[in-house]
Formats: sequence, C-alpha cells, structure tokens
Amino acid sequence: MARTKKDAVTAIKHNFSKPTVRDLEVIKYPRITEKSMSLMQDQNKVSIVVCEDANKTEIKLAFQRIFQVKVTDVKILNVKAKETTRGTRYKGTLSGFKKAVVSVAEGEAIDLFKD
Repeated sequence: MARTKKDAVTAIKHNFSKPTVRDLEVIKYPRITEKSMSLMQDQNKVSIVVCEDANKTEIKLAFQRIFQVKVTDVKILNVKAKETTRGTRYKGTLSGFKKAVVSVAEGEAIDLFKD
C-alpha cells in the first residue's frame, strides 16, 4: 500500500498493517452528504457507515489499516429507522444504521473518489 518512500516510513511509524477481512466488514461505505463534505474539507473528518456491532477501537484500527492514515478521534451515532409516506398511498420505512465520524490527523488526507 505504501507508494513512496515517505509513505513507507509513515506506515512503519504508525504501525500500519494490511487490512483483514474483519476490517472490510466493519467499514461499509462513506456517507456522502453536504454536511459530510464540508466536514471533510474544513475539519479533516470523514463520515462512514459501519457495522452494527463495531466499537470505536475496531473502527479506528480498521480505518487506519484500510486507508493508511493516522486517526485521532472516532465518534459514533446510531441513526434510527424512520417511517415514510409518499402521498397518501405508499408507506414504508427507511432503515436505520450506525455511523462513525472519524477525525484524521493534520497533514494527512483521504481521497474517497479514486478512479
């Protein structure tokens, strides 16, 4: 995963290792909204949807292994399911999920929109 000599030194310094299968199960996908994009640009934070049974330590280690960056803080939110209606005829529910807001150390960046 280390692309340059500087990246290799950073990986050794922060003790990054290869991601495991559990790491890929813990982090599902990024949550892309206007608010999350402004957090990413202004405060260097990333909003991701995680596994329901993951805790802060698991999320931090998985994020560090997958993206090869140093994580400074992790905050977790449980988003509850909501009932919706479309007009008067169609009723349904939006499923709930667990979201984590991960703070990345200054000087490090994550590119979620790679080719």
